[in-house]
Amino acid sequence: MHELTDRELYQAIEYARSLDENAGRKIIEQFQLDQTALAQTLFGIFPAIIAEQNQDMSHLFMDLCFDVICIYRKAFGPLPSHKDLDFDFLEKQAMLLDAELQSLLADKFMDEKIKEKLQDRLRQRSLDETGQMGLVNFVNAAIDDFASENPVRVPAIKTAQTLISVVIRLFNNLYSHTRKKS
Repeated sequence: MHELTDRELYQAIEYARSLDENAGRKIIEQFQLDQTALAQTLFGIFPAIIAEQNQDMSHLFMDLCFDVICIYRKAFGPLPSHKDLDFDFLEKQAMLLDAELQSLLADKFMDEKIKEKLQDRLRQRSLDETGQMGLVNFVNAAIDDFASENPVRVPAIKTAQTLISVVIRLFNNLYSHTRKKS
């Protein structure tokens, strides 16, 4: 899997933004069928974590997840189905994220220093392993711009940027793993 060039990224973003409501709904429905657990994570669990800090940012996050789905579809082809993945791969992805994601949950009791270190580690690992820095920069800029419109959104920037980096990392792993099996 290659890093998207600026041109490829721009074309994929344009594709995502040009879809009408019906086409967008079909993409989401197909995504939910092909990747049920991932869809629940992206549109249920992660937005709930962000909503604990700011509801508007959780809505932006879901919009950006849709963009990521469309960008990967446009650039790398149809989303692999969960049926094409072995249980071992899915288990490894969950284990990679478990401890760090716990640090993002507000209701979990955890020492603040440890919590901060785990959050920083999650963010850095996700950035290091995405392989799509142009896309990461695009979504981070969108989050920064949106947050700058209303100061109550600012506290959710780090969480939203961390989780969107995780999403990109998961998509990279998903597409890379499926391509290796082929």
